[in-house]
Amino acid sequence: MNSKVRELQYFFYSQNFHDGIRVTVAALLPALVFAYFGHLERGIAMSLGAIGVSLADSPGPLLHKRNGMLVGIGVCTLVTLITGFARMHVVTMGLEILVLSFLFSMFLVYGMRASLIGMGGLLVLVLTMDQPLPPELVLVNSGLTMAGGVWYLLLSLLTNKVMPYRPAQQALGECIREVAKFLRLKAAFYQPNTDLDEGYRQLISQQILVNEKQAAVRELLFRSRQMVKESTQAGRTLVMTFVDLVDLYEQVTAIHYDYDAIRERYGSSGILLEIAHLVEYLAEELDHLGFAVQGNLRPKNRVDTTARLEALKAKIEAVGEQGGQQGNLVLRKIYVNIRSIAQRLSDILSYFKAHSELVHRRVRELELSQFVSRQTVDPKLFWSNLTMASSIFRFSVRVALVALFAYVLTLLFPYGQHSYWVLLTVIFLLKPAFSLTKQRNIQRVIGTVVGGAVGLLVLYVVRDERWQFVFMLLFMTGFYSVQRINYVLSVIFMTPFMLILFHFLGGGSLSIVQERVIDTVVGCSIAFAATYVVFPNWESKQVGQFMQAVLKANQQYLHVLLDLLSGKRISELDYKLARKEVYVSSANLSAAFQRMTGEPKSKQLHGEDIYQFVVLNHILPSYIATIVYARIGREPEFFPRGFLRPLRRATLSLTEALQTLDPSFKAPEAAQKGPEPEILEKKELSSEDQLLRDQLELIRKISAEILKTTHALQGDLPGKGKRKAVAAATV
Repeated sequence: MNSKVRELQYFFYSQNFHDGIRVTVAALLPALVFAYFGHLERGIAMSLGAIGVSLADSPGPLLHKRNGMLVGIGVCTLVTLITGFARMHVVTMGLEILVLSFLFSMFLVYGMRASLIGMGGLLVLVLTMDQPLPPELVLVNSGLTMAGGVWYLLLSLLTNKVMPYRPAQQALGECIREVAKFLRLKAAFYQPNTDLDEGYRQLISQQILVNEKQAAVRELLFRSRQMVKESTQAGRTLVMTFVDLVDLYEQVTAIHYDYDAIRERYGSSGILLEIAHLVEYLAEELDHLGFAVQGNLRPKNRVDTTARLEALKAKIEAVGEQGGQQGNLVLRKIYVNIRSIAQRLSDILSYFKAHSELVHRRVRELELSQFVSRQTVDPKLFWSNLTMASSIFRFSVRVALVALFAYVLTLLFPYGQHSYWVLLTVIFLLKPAFSLTKQRNIQRVIGTVVGGAVGLLVLYVVRDERWQFVFMLLFMTGFYSVQRINYVLSVIFMTPFMLILFHFLGGGSLSIVQERVIDTVVGCSIAFAATYVVFPNWESKQVGQFMQAVLKANQQYLHVLLDLLSGKRISELDYKLARKEVYVSSANLSAAFQRMTGEPKSKQLHGEDIYQFVVLNHILPSYIATIVYARIGREPEFFPRGFLRPLRRATLSLTEALQTLDPSFKAPEAAQKGPEPEILEKKELSSEDQLLRDQLELIRKISAEILKTTHALQGDLPGKGKRKAVAAATV
């Protein structure tokens, strides 16, 4: 029950809920005001402009949001103007649908915000094409649409002015929460009954969410001058909290060992359960921190972790007394890592109490600009994607052709008074990935049926129009609040909201539900069939580029470790940039693999081998991070060739894997010729040196397995079962 209550608390403190309230107010107020003066149609036109522009108001830096909304105002106004005249003849209307569907879908080349601006334009197009307007009122209607967009822009800017830090707090809180979930999943690996294979699948899925949240926070914090440069304690505290959170996340990924081996060795002692419980406790503390940040509350430690850490240390020492110092060395390494996580969590909590100069000084030491990606609006990017080799171009052609087909179909076989719902369903359901389109189809049908039933129930049970309006307001707010996070729930909210709205406008309740369900089924069928047959983009044919990216990132991360053990001083900036590339590329590859699993079995080429590749490239940076993090702050230390040899062989394996996927790839000089320090081999190895040598050998073995899997993907070797490959990688 507590977890459900916490989920609701998270939701009500979330940016999505706040955005939902803002969009509801912006969309509803113009219609109510104009309806009061007897001009409901004009109010609806203004509300439509506000809704269209609201799509461009996705989370991000204020400058990007403002510019996006300004472009959205221009797009929605222009579309209203063109549609007002084009709708006077079916040919011109069909031509507009064809051209604008293609053009706005191509906006995706400039990123997600630009894509949402295009979706706003298409929404205005579909909802305007059914309005019978005389030519003299087309300009008036376009002006009302513009006024609605400006109204939403001003409301959004005012909200940000009153609460400038809330979007960053909410995004950071959500990011902390996802890292806490990742830590819980890592804790499960120390439970003796956890299925490791399923555990890796869950980790890969959670890694995608963590990367998405981290990218969103980077955009909000590192591109905002107010957060970093101005003398505001709140902004700098958020920046430092996120910087330390990323370091904490790396420490979490570094809790990675040969779980089969440590289960076999220490399972009977009960120490692994103690480790799991402590890691789960830290995850719970991290979750409470995320809730406090998201809710604009003052975070605090509920219980001191020192006693728990000391108790775990004593039990680990007891295990060592039974098996010698070598017997508990791995456990001691795990303990040090857990202690570092606890310390990092304590440091984050201290930022909310510290004097502003302490945080200000630490922020000044950071170079943040290199950690955010940049999206330039270059016309050359648009033209370079006008080729069938571009997945975005193929998607845009598919949207244009299918939208035109849906429009012609509703003309030839008209049904009801709202046949444009078929076109609207097709446009909003078509996605570049087959799996997402299939998922949205199922969710759309379920949401429409359930939502229609809920709407009818409200109308038949609640006869008082004032209470009906209250329900409509709740459904409307719910729809705009969850549309980014839960599609099926958003459709469940949207359907009764639309049903009650049409009831107020004089439409028949049951007939509207029947029409909407039929139009939804027709639109979903068209969208699903089109994704399968009209220039499809199968993920198995696209995943190669993500595999190459993750290999390059891991290779660069490996070079950092090789330089570190060769006695070179590694700058923290170079190390963190290499780490970020590993996280981003790994999450992108995992997301591509997940999309592929939703495609037809016949299209999932080398599915098992790709899964092996994903898991192995998740394990590899974890082992690298385990070593690097422990040594990055130390004085440079030279290691003899015997220690470096496994790393060079690992580098060569990754290079050969890259060349297998891309024969034109040329290894950088660093990959071909590594440093050769003239250090004599150690005659006697300490227990720490022996553990390091074992870890380096594991890195070599994993890299060799990655190479074998890459050959299997190219048909050079027979594919192996996923369990066999993962097991071999951790021997």
